[in-house]
Amino acid sequence: MLVIILNISLMNGVFANPEKSISDIPLIPFPNSIVQTPGKFSLDENVSIVMVGENLRNEAEILNDHIHLRYGIRLRVTNAKSARNAAINLSIKKSNENNQLSAYRLISTPDRILIEAGTSTGVFHGIQTLIQLMPPGNVRILDIPCVNIEDKPRFSWRGMHLDVSRHFFPVSFIKKYIDYLALYKFNTFHWHLTDDQGWRIEIKKYPKLQEISAYRKRTLKGHLGNPKQEYDEIRYGGYYTQQEIREVVEYASKRHINIVPEIEMPGHAQAALAAYPALSCTGGPFEVADKWGVFYDVFCPRNETFEFLQNVLSEVVSLFPGKYIHIGGDECPKDRWENCVHCQELIRKEGLKDENELQSYFIKRIQQFLSSKNKKLIGWDEILDGGLAPEATVMSWRGYRGGIQAAKAGHDVVMTPTSFCYFDFYQSDYPDEPLAIGAYLPVERVYGFEPVPDALSKSEAKHILGAQANVWTEYISTPEHVEYMIFPRMAALAEVVWTNAELKNYESFANRITSQFKMLDFFGINYSKAIYDIHESTYPAESRKGLHVTLRSSYPHAKIHYTLNGDVPDNTSYVFKDPIQFDQSTGIRAMLMEQGTQRGREYSKVFRINLATGKEIILGKEPHEEYSSGGGFTLINGLTGSMPWMANDWIGYRGDGLDATVDLGKEYNIKKVSLDVLREEVYGIYFPKGLRVLSSTDGVNYTSLKKLEEDEINPDKRLIEIEFPKTIARYVKVLVRNYGEIPEGRYGSGKPAWLLVSEIMVD
Repeated sequence: MLVIILNISLMNGVFANPEKSISDIPLIPFPNSIVQTPGKFSLDENVSIVMVGENLRNEAEILNDHIHLRYGIRLRVTNAKSARNAAINLSIKKSNENNQLSAYRLISTPDRILIEAGTSTGVFHGIQTLIQLMPPGNVRILDIPCVNIEDKPRFSWRGMHLDVSRHFFPVSFIKKYIDYLALYKFNTFHWHLTDDQGWRIEIKKYPKLQEISAYRKRTLKGHLGNPKQEYDEIRYGGYYTQQEIREVVEYASKRHINIVPEIEMPGHAQAALAAYPALSCTGGPFEVADKWGVFYDVFCPRNETFEFLQNVLSEVVSLFPGKYIHIGGDECPKDRWENCVHCQELIRKEGLKDENELQSYFIKRIQQFLSSKNKKLIGWDEILDGGLAPEATVMSWRGYRGGIQAAKAGHDVVMTPTSFCYFDFYQSDYPDEPLAIGAYLPVERVYGFEPVPDALSKSEAKHILGAQANVWTEYISTPEHVEYMIFPRMAALAEVVWTNAELKNYESFANRITSQFKMLDFFGINYSKAIYDIHESTYPAESRKGLHVTLRSSYPHAKIHYTLNGDVPDNTSYVFKDPIQFDQSTGIRAMLMEQGTQRGREYSKVFRINLATGKEIILGKEPHEEYSSGGGFTLINGLTGSMPWMANDWIGYRGDGLDATVDLGKEYNIKKVSLDVLREEVYGIYFPKGLRVLSSTDGVNYTSLKKLEEDEINPDKRLIEIEFPKTIARYVKVLVRNYGEIPEGRYGSGKPAWLLVSEIMVD
């Protein structure tokens, strides 16, 4: 049988035309070599699973259990010296082509199926491909398309993370989560077991960690950014016994997934300090945190603390056979260390420069201990601050910079930047999404993630082990919500870390993942359909009179129907083809339709045209690169910022203020200027200290119209309205004074606050 390598041009051509047969094979991650051949293999109770040559009992039973669970069919499992017809043949065969740990070959013909690899891990990944080839639904005969696949992953680290500290999930769901990872060929489960809000692992030497640290008195209701904070007053918590940990580790091992446990230090330690306050700089007392954020009390680098942590890690090491132990290292405020006599004496004694180097000293001592246990230390990119411990691996979450720095220094790196890999961000910008921490990360953006930065040379790039996504659970309290946040984004990431970069194609992926929705329904998984959402792009119309609006969806295989008169769109409504132009306030309602069937939710937005909309705007200072994608036009595009807030909706300044001048094009009699300003103090985004509006008729000489100080601005209203006596003006200048330094007692205190503005309106 001829094997054809599917290159990018073929892949584009095949998936651009949905009538091509290979587009009916929704495999994710997509194989790096595949060809479909005529016919099908019919799987029923007469088929056997045959282990050829070597014992693959574990892999055979996992496949058999899946078939029995989903289809009610139990197959016979046997051994044989060679492949057989009317069977699923599992075989280990050593060769130069398939000796990579996860590589496999899958050949299905009308007579038999062969899954062959150099290792049992490769065979297991081939089985996951076979599972995706099975029809979703209650059928007694499973028709498997005939294909020839040769496949191997691009990266060795293909990870998913789950935070069980903020919200605790039962062992049954942890196993289910591991099954999800296995289905998409992930090989690493990063288990975030401790944090300020709960300690989730039994440590026999320190029983108070179970008695006290595992439970909080109450939990914050709603979002931390809400002006008024309320609590549920219900004791909450739980922990995994060491026997349960062993059970999960064994379960993952059978699915060829390594578990990386995380024990947070030196920060995010308040739950532990609640039980053992002497390990802090102040001595407490403390309570397990009942709200989210970062807390100032951290582990104090005393000998007693290192003894405690080494004893904890000794028990952790005995439970997890993998080579990595994650120690956190992120978001550790240095305030307590700065005011601690012991810490300052230690800095002097060790010849350290400052508290950052004290953190490095802390991490290096932990690394030395882990090395003595034949384990490798991995931590968030803050472990770079003050000098990186030898042999440490860096998990780069604050963008690419930490990963680049570590790789250039010869350290291994796992890329997990927030802008691509934080699955606690909203899947959609539609207002009916379940509560999330903030920001917006659509599946299309995840798919566009490239883990290897351009700034690295070929030799430096070898230190990029791969990537993972993180699921922080401050606002995710149920298994169903976890599923909603990871699906289908984890499928997109699976293709990022498995499939060769030159073979990736988003249109192909969109076609395959929506086809897989039937499989997710069959498996009973609660997934997001935000891929069907409609989004707009806005441009100034000709002569700066009004707007041009284009509509698009992350799902490219359907038509967008829209109305402008307030009617609900349907198949008879306008089909979007050319930009929609208007010069007065207009509401657009739109629906995605595929072959007469509605896909996803209705889009509905009102574009409010005012004197500033679509006009020329000049910024006195360019915004910060994190909030600059739309430039000055973001302030005059007719849309206030959406919630959940997205970077594209705002321009932002860190420490600096806004200086914006709008040219209205001609003189008008104006009486009010309004600004849409964001306040999310948990992210360091503050309301301004003050603002001023000026006007001019010639663009040179300006007159002050109105000035507002901080106490005149209502912080509970996003829209700041500045009214003044009617004035003839062509140019309107808006000066907004940044809040300045974040106040003491708030996370990030002493650092410059963010100012985010979405819209300037002139009436």
